[in-house]
Amino acid sequence: MAKAVKNGSGAKERQEASMVPVPQRTAALTHLDPLQRYLSEVGQFGLLSPEEEHRLAVEFQRTQDPALAYRLVTANLRLVVKIAMEHRNYYQNVLDLIQEGNIGLMQAVKHFDPYRGVRLPSYAQWWIRAYIYKFILENFSLVKIGTTQAQRRLFFRLKKEQNRLLREGYTPDSRLLAERIDVSEKDVVEMQKRMAGPESSLQAENPNTGHTLEDTLAGPGSSPETIVADEDLRRRVRAVMDEFRSTLDEREQLIWDARFSQEDIQTFQEIGNNTGITRQRVQQLDQRLRERFRAFLLERIPEASGRLI
Repeated sequence: MAKAVKNGSGAKERQEASMVPVPQRTAALTHLDPLQRYLSEVGQFGLLSPEEEHRLAVEFQRTQDPALAYRLVTANLRLVVKIAMEHRNYYQNVLDLIQEGNIGLMQAVKHFDPYRGVRLPSYAQWWIRAYIYKFILENFSLVKIGTTQAQRRLFFRLKKEQNRLLREGYTPDSRLLAERIDVSEKDVVEMQKRMAGPESSLQAENPNTGHTLEDTLAGPGSSPETIVADEDLRRRVRAVMDEFRSTLDEREQLIWDARFSQEDIQTFQEIGNNTGITRQRVQQLDQRLRERFRAFLLERIPEASGRLI
């Protein structure tokens, strides 16, 4: 099994992680490096069919039998490896990422509801990523992140505020950034220097997701449970947005796409120029779409009220 890590998510969870089985090693594997040996060991565990997975998950929910959890965990160890490999550019020791991802997988098995109509791997990926993200953050060079609350807040918000200012037509200088983030200008300048160094890999784009890890992390105080809940809610809201779009006519879809489905949101004037209607009329239609979507979303996901557009 992947080796234990120095930092992580708590003594109890790490003790539970030691329960993840380590297959018997053979002489044929001794010449392999630790990662290759681990991959060979993981390959010994069989996958589960949807029917087998559901049966085991239902029984585990009823009995909390560790043997059932064992089978559900080992059947998904490959998923942990896959996700850990996606993040190897952020942290050199992939085995550490795998170990942390395994803890997330075990938490996923504990919390999995087999009656929700979602496969365990689809659900578990959020837990696995959440634990890996937190591990990377906690082990990322403190020289880069800083230790004060202001430094950590600045680390998470600097790039996002720079992009926001550029979209608004402003030059993102240190004075304006400090004002937006509510830190001193000196802190902004210092953090910009830190982030310009070779270790600023949290801002490197992940080719598998198209996002930076900094964008993905919810914040310096977020627990894995919070990250999982947020990701699950975002996924459900996105699905409702797609459903809502299908109910719109052609002109409404154009406005919807321009205002809510693109990273670069178009202005009312730009939409008016493209559709041949006035800016004021576009604004009216935009407001009407928002109100309709609010009702549409709340009917399907009442707990999304805090995320309404």
